[in-house]
Amino acid sequence: MARVSSLLAASFAVGVALTSIVAPARAADYSASPVYDDTCGQSYVLNRIVSRFSYQVHHVPYLPQVSIVNFSNVQQSRYEPSREPDLAAVARHYCRATAHLSDGDQRPVWYLIEEGQGFVGLGDNVEFCVAGFDRWHVYNGKCKTLY
Repeated sequence: MARVSSLLAASFAVGVALTSIVAPARAADYSASPVYDDTCGQSYVLNRIVSRFSYQVHHVPYLPQVSIVNFSNVQQSRYEPSREPDLAAVARHYCRATAHLSDGDQRPVWYLIEEGQGFVGLGDNVEFCVAGFDRWHVYNGKCKTLY
């Protein structure tokens, strides 16, 4: 009986060793989304950016009084999925686009969508930065924290 159990243990160990050699490696922190995801182009996301940008230019001193009239080149630059065992993990979509302003200027805009992090945990949180409008360096002055 002892011989059978030692044979089973040995075969189990060999199986585990072979599985770890053959198994593909997986990224630990984030991954690119292999499937097209239109989260960055959703109207509720872009409308929230337009609304909050309007508030920003009216309440931060010395910013030009312009508004965003349209977006182009909307794309997701990175995706960090939530990890199920880690309840603190949040799915994040990092996006970029070109904002067309009311004065005819075009500026890059970077934004982050955090799933389920809206007011009281309902909806999504959207953080954004329009190039040249981060007067108080909230996003590193040149929006680098949202790349």
